[in-house]
Amino acid sequence: MGHLYVIAGVYSSLKVRALRDWSIGLAQSSISILLVAAVLVAVTIFGSAPPTLAGPTGSAHPALTLSALDRQMAAAAQQRNVKIISLKGFTINLRENSAEETAFVEQFYQRLQKGLNPKGASGSQIPGLDLSDAVVLGDFDLTRLSLRVPAYSTTAPASPSYSSYRNDSTPTVRTRPRSSRKNFGSSTGALSRFLLLPAQTPQLDTYIFQGPLLLTHTCFNGGVTAKDLSFLNRVEASRAIFTQAANWQGSQFTSSLNFSQAQFQQESRFRAALFSGRSRFKQAQFNGLSSWQASTFQQGASFAQANFRNATFARAHWQANADFDRATFQEVGNFQKSRFDQSLFLTDAQLEGALNFRQAQFQGPISLRGAHVLSQIDFGDARFANALINVADLDFSAGDAQFLGTPGQIGQRFSVPTLTSNETVLRTLVRNFRLLEQIADANQLEYTTEQLRLARIRRYLFGLSINQATTGQLIQAGFSEPQARAIAQRAQQDPFVSRSDLLALDEVDLATYLQVRDRIIVSPTHPFDRLQQLIHWLALASLLLLSHYGTNVGLVFSVGLLATTAFAIMYWLVDRYRRRQPTPIVPTRDETVAVLLGSAALLTLSFGLLSQSSEHMGRTLAAVGLLVLPVPAALIGTLYQQGRYHDLMDRSYLVENGALRRLQVLIARLPTPPKFPFYRDRYTPLLSDRRWNWLNYFDFSFNNWFKFGFNDIRLRDRAVPGLISALVWYQWSLGVAYITLLLWTLSRTIPGLNLLLYF
Repeated sequence: MGHLYVIAGVYSSLKVRALRDWSIGLAQSSISILLVAAVLVAVTIFGSAPPTLAGPTGSAHPALTLSALDRQMAAAAQQRNVKIISLKGFTINLRENSAEETAFVEQFYQRLQKGLNPKGASGSQIPGLDLSDAVVLGDFDLTRLSLRVPAYSTTAPASPSYSSYRNDSTPTVRTRPRSSRKNFGSSTGALSRFLLLPAQTPQLDTYIFQGPLLLTHTCFNGGVTAKDLSFLNRVEASRAIFTQAANWQGSQFTSSLNFSQAQFQQESRFRAALFSGRSRFKQAQFNGLSSWQASTFQQGASFAQANFRNATFARAHWQANADFDRATFQEVGNFQKSRFDQSLFLTDAQLEGALNFRQAQFQGPISLRGAHVLSQIDFGDARFANALINVADLDFSAGDAQFLGTPGQIGQRFSVPTLTSNETVLRTLVRNFRLLEQIADANQLEYTTEQLRLARIRRYLFGLSINQATTGQLIQAGFSEPQARAIAQRAQQDPFVSRSDLLALDEVDLATYLQVRDRIIVSPTHPFDRLQQLIHWLALASLLLLSHYGTNVGLVFSVGLLATTAFAIMYWLVDRYRRRQPTPIVPTRDETVAVLLGSAALLTLSFGLLSQSSEHMGRTLAAVGLLVLPVPAALIGTLYQQGRYHDLMDRSYLVENGALRRLQVLIARLPTPPKFPFYRDRYTPLLSDRRWNWLNYFDFSFNNWFKFGFNDIRLRDRAVPGLISALVWYQWSLGVAYITLLLWTLSRTIPGLNLLLYF
């Protein structure tokens, strides 16, 4: 029992000790948790403060006093041969919450304005202002630091930069003539002249900022006003932060401007601003409304990787390239009635909101290469001076977004370099315009697609496969000997997948690649594959030349008129001009003149339609000639060479159904009469003694080609040379292919039928 009590005592003491240790550990853990939480709260509180409240070394910005301002003005240093007043790293309190703060603000502007605009100073003697890494509390008015030039003064500051800015040989300010300020109320005539005079815009005072302005990494916690201010020197404001509205409306920047990585957290106004020098807004953040309406960019303006929430560039004028490479438009980007004298780059841009280019003018190309279109782009009523829109690698969904433009015109402005990796883009744009019922634009894009496909097939047929070529063949293609050896060695070790893989070789430069890329391929070639591609190339080339791949009804009709006229002349010739001896069977002179005049009229109409609808009129005529002339010419030449010795020589080869005389569709009709005697009795030979008989040959040609006509005219099946039957059947076969092409083209160009077939 004693041992049990001892064991129980030891157990109880151990239990108490364990409980005490557990309580102590719990308290320590609680204290540790509280310390960690306190540290996190402190980091959150102090870490969320504006980054500009700490200097470059992490210490707080010293507050600017008047004495410190005087010292900084007196100690102005030379930077880039220009005197600079440095207020770098200060906290400038411009709030007017008390009388002391109001007095400080007045003294700040007065003293600094005098220091920035010393009397009699010129050129490098005019100091600039450096507010880099500073924190400005309250509203900041740059106009109060500038030099005021009265509108009606007779003198201006003797500053070379100002004189050059005014584009005047003498530093004077033009004033309104005194004669214009006469008293017009002295007489009725003077009053009437006053009422008839056009209203004159009153001249306002001019404010100029003469020296450089450095705002690198400056934080403005209030509004910034620089309205109608002329900056004669550079403005450096990279990484500046504008927490409130920034008003640069009507400002003129005669030198370079740099707002790279700047943050405009509220509204920013650059309306009617003039940018004479190069402007950089790379990676700038415009979180509020940004207005650039009626602004002018005389040199290159870069907004690469900028972020716009709601931006308007309406009526802006870009005299140099407009660079929006990888920019983001979150809501609306308005470029209505803007003018672009050179290129517009929207490469890899993120277009989340609508982009409006209505009534804009484009003198140079537009690049939407790799852009992501999530909403709507509107090019309605825009004017293009031979400008094309590059949509290569465009990320666009016809179901979620829209691409708008002037019907019948916008489809001609799209371009891609190759069909590879761009076929889906073109197909999506085609679907977009079909949904909008802009059939002409959709067809134009399909025509562009097939042109690129034809170029790819032609390159396959006549190009050189770099994976199979020898060194000599590569040299003949345009490569140098070292380049050819490097290409052949690479092809044996690791075959090329695409033509651009050549640029991975150190021996091949970009100039050589651009020179030979249209003459080389990477896929292996075989004779049987080449034969298949040749047939495909001939068929596709014919469709493109004769109908623009089923997109041009006018072109199809003009081709049909040419063919029917040619065959009509052939039928008239073989039927009316048979022999001269012993008994002449020839047409009369009047009939010959009538046929020639009728043919000339139809050919003139055909050439007129062809010149308006065909892009390559000569190639189209050559294609029609290859279809219409060689085979009939061979048949007719053989016919006249052999001569004709058969019965019924004095009767026409064509017979007419006398039971019908009406306009009818003859798609299923054959060019020969039926064999049943009851129906055969209805057909009688054409009368050769009628003046209007020559019209029957054109009617027969129309029947065979267009499959419709007024009379049912056919070829007799007795005592007819086989060469003439072959000629008729040849035209009838071509007519079947032509009517199929015509119906296909009509189905692709009629809006209602087009939607029924494709959706």
